[in-house]
Amino acid sequence: MIRRLFAAAGAVALAGSLASCGLVSSSGTFESTTLTDGARPLDGASLVVTSKSFTEGVLLGKITATYLAAAGAKVTDLTGAPGSASSRQAQLNGDADILWEYTGTGWVNYHSQTETISDPQELWERVRDIEKSEHDLDWLPPANFNDTYAFAASAATSERLGVATLSDVAKLPEADRTFCVDDEFFSRSDGFGPMLDTYGIGLNAPGGVPSSNVTRMDAGVVYTSTADSSPCNFGMVYTTDGRIKNLNLTVLQDDRAFFLPYSGTAVVRNAVLEQHPEIADLLAVVSGRLTDDLMQELNGRVDIEGEDPSDVAYEWLQSEGLVD
Repeated sequence: MIRRLFAAAGAVALAGSLASCGLVSSSGTFESTTLTDGARPLDGASLVVTSKSFTEGVLLGKITATYLAAAGAKVTDLTGAPGSASSRQAQLNGDADILWEYTGTGWVNYHSQTETISDPQELWERVRDIEKSEHDLDWLPPANFNDTYAFAASAATSERLGVATLSDVAKLPEADRTFCVDDEFFSRSDGFGPMLDTYGIGLNAPGGVPSSNVTRMDAGVVYTSTADSSPCNFGMVYTTDGRIKNLNLTVLQDDRAFFLPYSGTAVVRNAVLEQHPEIADLLAVVSGRLTDDLMQELNGRVDIEGEDPSDVAYEWLQSEGLVD
């Protein structure tokens, strides 16, 4: 998925050294940050946390860096690395220790797999096994969010047309089956055309979706166009994007499981995890709290409200009672 590989938002974080005596963000310093129980299971550990540069990647990196620093580690913050080439390569080279990834990205982009695995657990296991054997990377159990492709409609359009699933869209009159998509999704071998085929409304097929019903535009414009129901009733979205809530969009269920899961997963170099196994338990505490709705909220605070990712990450950890 391209949004996992290149920057899709303007959130860029400053690299720096984080320690529990003062976590530095681009807007201030969080002094004397510790775990709420005062424990320091990572005392003496030196860790490098990196991330990709789109908003969600930076947020996940900031949450991880802040939490592990509060646990006593000396953390070098390299979040916001442009694209995946730098963050992924840094981890493969041993220059970075922890990076949040997506199972779909690992499967398709890193290992060129073409088999569609709709079950999130199975996909994670397959990616975990390949990455462990080929790169000595540990993909920890995934979080409870899935930042994958989906189609959405405005709440008013969804109610007016009586649609809740993509199968419902396929039952609509041809004139109502109008779509907004970006060029990347339109052209993908696992994108728009195959999705329509899966639901029996092939592009330019008899009884399907004529090209005149499809508008290609920049990914960011798709959200507002879908909210306005002009020029389309249905737009391609990412399921954890903050604009879904902000624009009151209704995400349609992919009831034939066409889209590959993109479960967020913390990836740790095996050598580091063997030396500091506490990392897995600490990150499991974070992963278990991350949901689609929460990521929409956190992403929206950065992309829509303009808050600093470091502040959002710290305030969320504090609100969850994980750090003082």
